[in-house]
Amino acid sequence: MIHRILFGLVALLALASTPAVALDVVATSPSMGALVEAVAGSRAKLTVLAGQNQDLHTLQAKPTMMHALRGADLVVAIGAELEVGWLPVAIQGAANPKILPGTNGYFEAAAQVPLLDAGAAADRAMGDVHPVGNPHVNTDPVRMATIARALADRLALIDSAGASQYRRGADAFAAEVDRRVQRWRGQLSGAPGVVLYHRDAVYLLDRFGVPLLGIIESIPGVPPTGRQISTLTSELKGRSGIIIHAPYQSPKAPKSLAGSLGWRVVQLPMEPPEGADGDGYLSHIGRWVDTIAGAR
Repeated sequence: MIHRILFGLVALLALASTPAVALDVVATSPSMGALVEAVAGSRAKLTVLAGQNQDLHTLQAKPTMMHALRGADLVVAIGAELEVGWLPVAIQGAANPKILPGTNGYFEAAAQVPLLDAGAAADRAMGDVHPVGNPHVNTDPVRMATIARALADRLALIDSAGASQYRRGADAFAAEVDRRVQRWRGQLSGAPGVVLYHRDAVYLLDRFGVPLLGIIESIPGVPPTGRQISTLTSELKGRSGIIIHAPYQSPKAPKSLAGSLGWRVVQLPMEPPEGADGDGYLSHIGRWVDTIAGAR
């Protein structure tokens, strides 16, 4: 409870030091928006382009996105080509030179931390691959703490008057991550393992040493065949685990696999709720932890 109060006090300090004109910040996803809220508080006027249950791989650029980006001082993306199908088009349509890649107004979370799965062949025959590395860094709270500090530094470059506030916000978020990670390690010790639909939550599993037992779509972005599900069933027979998929992923194959194995299948969002702040993001990760720990 004390930790939550301290986390809240940082937010109150942010309110007390709100500038006359807040920075106009656009985040591509609720998790990036939560980081902006944690670090900048009310020094930022935040717009989030995607909803909690939208697949960032498959969005399309819309006039509303371009309108939001047109006046932005900073865009905060996950990066590593996750938004490559729509964000560059939206930025181009916004005609805002302040947020072009390579400027201080363009920030990619994935560029701030080491990536898993780096070096994959850039072959579209292998599906929706990301040669620079797995982009789903938002599922690892420890990487997100590192990203928060990098975001604070970037915000300070744009708004030097708020530098101390941004760094306080990032430090408070990182401290809360450290506290919860210690508890989550205990919860997930000995967890039996997880089958994912896509390699989206691998950062979370890797952080806590939870076995990844299989991936339902063996070719990213391509629905699995009956033969692939049959092969995965044979490989996992006699073992225990849980199957998790996102709301925008078809439940058909997960349910079929779960029925054959006698496992639970759970649908969980990859992103926190829209409007989440740092605490909301960590509560979202906590929901994943509770689900995986409950698979024993």
